[in-house]
Amino acid sequence: MRNRLVVGFAAVIVGFSGQALSKVTEAEAARLDKDLTPLGAEREGNAAGTIPAWTGGLKTPPANWQEGEVEVNPYPDDQAMFVINAGNLDLYRDKLSDGHVKLLQQYGPDFFMPIYQTRRTAAFPERVYEKSKENALTAELLDNGNGVRNTITTSPFPIPENGLEVIWNHILRYRGEEVSFRSASATPLTDGSYNPVVNEYDYYFAYSKRDAELDDIDNKIFYLKTDTVSPPSIAGTITLVHETLDQIRSPRLAWRYDSGSRRLRRSPNLAYETDLPNSSSLRSVDQKDMYNGAPNQYDWTLKGKREMYVPYNAYKLHDEDVVPDDVIRPRHINQALTRYELHRVWVVEAKVRTGISHIYHRRVFYVDEDSWQILMSEEYDDNGNLWRVSEAHNISYYSQPVFWTTMEMTYDLKAQRYYIDGLSDGFPAYDFNPGFRSKEFSASAARRAARR
Repeated sequence: MRNRLVVGFAAVIVGFSGQALSKVTEAEAARLDKDLTPLGAEREGNAAGTIPAWTGGLKTPPANWQEGEVEVNPYPDDQAMFVINAGNLDLYRDKLSDGHVKLLQQYGPDFFMPIYQTRRTAAFPERVYEKSKENALTAELLDNGNGVRNTITTSPFPIPENGLEVIWNHILRYRGEEVSFRSASATPLTDGSYNPVVNEYDYYFAYSKRDAELDDIDNKIFYLKTDTVSPPSIAGTITLVHETLDQIRSPRLAWRYDSGSRRLRRSPNLAYETDLPNSSSLRSVDQKDMYNGAPNQYDWTLKGKREMYVPYNAYKLHDEDVVPDDVIRPRHINQALTRYELHRVWVVEAKVRTGISHIYHRRVFYVDEDSWQILMSEEYDDNGNLWRVSEAHNISYYSQPVFWTTMEMTYDLKAQRYYIDGLSDGFPAYDFNPGFRSKEFSASAARRAARR
């Protein structure tokens, strides 16, 4: 990467490939109560004072929010400090990703980045912090990094030593115990016209359930069921996923019920580079949630940590009064609704392993130090050209203290189109306590639900 790394971090730390990596020492883990946060971020701000110290995140919801309501903006009086555009990007290039530089150049002046005061809002339940400290002392990568052991609830490696550990921190980050919500996705044409697809999402995070033990969760991270609500042509389509912790020993299980054929079938190829359903071939399955699935197709390198302008605290996009027409524009979203802040991120590079075929030859991920959420990524083709750029716009949820996406998008620089998910049209707030049971996510339960 041509952009400089923050001083004080190793320039290149090669991703692990081989025997299980040893856990950190007790002296190292003690830093999680000192100079590091419980999840492993630096507690202190930066020397310039442009990144503040972490003081626990957004622990108390705004006074004008009530349980059951869509989250309101906790900082309604914040104004953009400045705006980065194609004309002035060279002033800020050292804090921009290559993907954002390309978006600013290719889509300017309509694509711009409003920069706001940095607010380190990421907050999680106290039990998550305690488990993070325990994981630091016990968690290990399995052979070749295809899974982890001796970890539960949240990210296993709060003090990471290589790129694989950072990616596993994202995959296993805490997103609540269960959640149900409705969301719309779209793939706008170059003129901005679109037809939304509305899905109901139900998650059951077995790995993060209170009192969960690794031996009892049957190698499962989570169960997911999606039910397509509209358009009528595909309404009633159901996808069921059992996401596994070690996907080489026990691969992801997936089923799909097609309302046309009225049959529930196994979907063994719902992984890796397969086109994400309803994405118009603009996004692969492993780009859902910015990255998911087994990491065995890539060699991973931890490039260090950088201070960067990243999407953060996207309460304008999350606002209950914002409808899809407010967000969608030709070639990219309405940037006036976005918010970017200066944060420290881990930079991880992935290169396709020898003998492996994937549409993305190289990928770069930018991972939030406070939450282990991937905030941005870049996807390169076989010729080394930047092909796609992805963003995750996140908020801190209130009913369950969780920092998670409210909207994701992938920009295809060749097609000059994009895929977007997280659109709302008067949908209810996320329900982080729907009362699911794991048996509701069996294939037979999905089959019964489809027949209704």
